Amino acid sequence: MIRDVVPQQETALKHQDFSPVSVFKALSDELRLAALLLIRGQKELCVCELTEAFAVSQPKVSRHLATLREAGLVETERRGQWVYYSVNPQLPDWVARILDETAQNNKALIETPMAKLQAMAERPAPQCP
Repeated sequence: MIRDVVPQQETALKHQDFSPVSVFKALSDELRLAALLLIRGQKELCVCELTEAFAVSQPKVSRHLATLREAGLVETERRGQWVYYSVNPQLPDWVARILDETAQNNKALIETPMAKLQAMAERPAPQCP
């Protein structure tokens, strides 16, 4: 089976371009922070999975993910009609350490979304329905 994979526009941010103010603004919303930690833990998630995990509308999830993408925290990849999100592998060490520490010391933040995600009836294999 051939997948229609289209890389999305890459962030032009380089290590020195990651402003602490921009990063912390992007992480200042609970849904954005929890979504980023969930994506980090799962390696990659589709918008439909995040919608299910947080029980919010697709436009709301997409708006929050756009903020994370603009801050350079996530990368996107389009597969068919769905967009998959993953943590930007080129994050500066200081940002990666913040995410590691936050995930390690705040497991309750993603406990409920993780349970909903795991209970998702038809989780996408390579592509959302």
